[in-house]
Amino acid sequence: QVQLVESGGGLVQAGGSLRLSCTASGRTVNRFDMAWFRQAPEKEREFVVRISASGDRYYAAFVKGRFTISRENAKNTVYLQMNSLKPEDTSVYFCAAGFRTDTEYDYWGQGTQVTVSS
Repeated sequence: QVQLVESGGGLVQAGGSLRLSCTASGRTVNRFDMAWFRQAPEKEREFVVRISASGDRYYAAFVKGRFTISRENAKNTVYLQMNSLKPEDTSVYFCAAGFRTDTEYDYWGQGTQVTVSS
């Protein structure tokens, strides 16, 4: 089993930055694809970005160069650097591990709230 814990969320003004972290425990996730999703109130959860075990990155179109995913295998951690934040980025951000399909992963974190004020 893998447990994922997200951190780094908070309140930020539009145009600001945040860095989210997702730390895994239970087993190493070095060979797992890792991803970030988000879910805004009354909306479906949506894909944000994925990083493969080899470091390939896949971004949702709305990211448009504002977000960067990275992984630090020695710490069993994945990061999401978010710059130029917009109010519409306000969501709960979830970490996921173990790619099955574009929307299905083996493990999910509990999420961290990101709120961007205008």
